[in-house]
Amino acid sequence: MNSVPLAAAALHTAVMQAADHRCQCTGQCTNPHRKGAGRCPLVHDGYTSKHGRRVHLIAAPPTPLTPLVQAVPLPAADLMAWCPDCHTGALRQARKDTRRPDPNQGALFD
Repeated sequence: MNSVPLAAAALHTAVMQAADHRCQCTGQCTNPHRKGAGRCPLVHDGYTSKHGRRVHLIAAPPTPLTPLVQAVPLPAADLMAWCPDCHTGALRQARKDTRRPDPNQGALFD
């Protein structure tokens, strides 16, 4: 039996079923996921390894920087399954990408 969150259980279940209960990260977290053929191999309620921790996938927008007010009303079709490590990595990478200067704007002191 798969665990579900206390809130939005139907939404979580729909997202997990669409994702086949597997993390849908395909490298947004900067991990190439070679063991999973390009997709994170972690499964909801599975374990990270033989002696690892249990994984509970979350349903979240594909763009990790989506503001909470925009993310909350999204339907299941607009969400994806993330393992906590991939979501954290994708969020970190997205924040890093927003801090990079736009090469088309030129430097302040050229």
